[in-house]
Amino acid sequence: MPILNFEAFLIAITLLTITPGIDTVLVIKNTSRSGGKDGVVTSLGICLGLFVHATFSAVGISAILLQSAELFQVMKWIGAAYLIWLGVSGLRAALKGNAGVAINDTIAHSFNAKRSLKEGFLSNVLNPKTAVFYLAFLPQFIDPQHSPFLQSMMMAGIHFMIAMVWQCGIAGMVSSAKRLFASSSAMRWMEGVTGAVLVMLGLKLVFPAAPDKLIDP
Repeated sequence: MPILNFEAFLIAITLLTITPGIDTVLVIKNTSRSGGKDGVVTSLGICLGLFVHATFSAVGISAILLQSAELFQVMKWIGAAYLIWLGVSGLRAALKGNAGVAINDTIAHSFNAKRSLKEGFLSNVLNPKTAVFYLAFLPQFIDPQHSPFLQSMMMAGIHFMIAMVWQCGIAGMVSSAKRLFASSSAMRWMEGVTGAVLVMLGLKLVFPAAPDKLIDP
């Protein structure tokens, strides 16, 4: 199943995954609460929520495709603009300064898998920023000639794997990661780099490179 601009999708989804946000904070917090297992199960709940957003996104894309190809193009432009806005927001945060993530130093609670899974899942599913992101982001890479649902599930699956690797890595190294995510200078650097790349990706989607012109001999 093809995904349009796959390289751009992979770069963007990776950058957005590793940028500290609600998901990162929750994984670190729960790992600090009762150990690495807590963080891993929390990450699983978060990543399962991605398929919920992908499903709603696919339904919306399918409805728009049934109405008009022009509407689908407008949706892609809006999504590209949203990607640029995310990048600009990151650059502004880097220039303005950003506080580090507050992390507890002690593990004081027993591990409860059901609790961790529920917290991660609900945190992601009920996060309006994730919903808006999926609705705006996925259409950039949907090939209208193929099933939007299958393509959305494939992209959610890729996001699932990247996010699980990243978040489980954080959970496994939380003792050393504390210093990184608690550092305001590290947060500013990460926000600035990822913000700049997102702006460039958004501009590339708005102004795709023109195909090379054929030159007659």
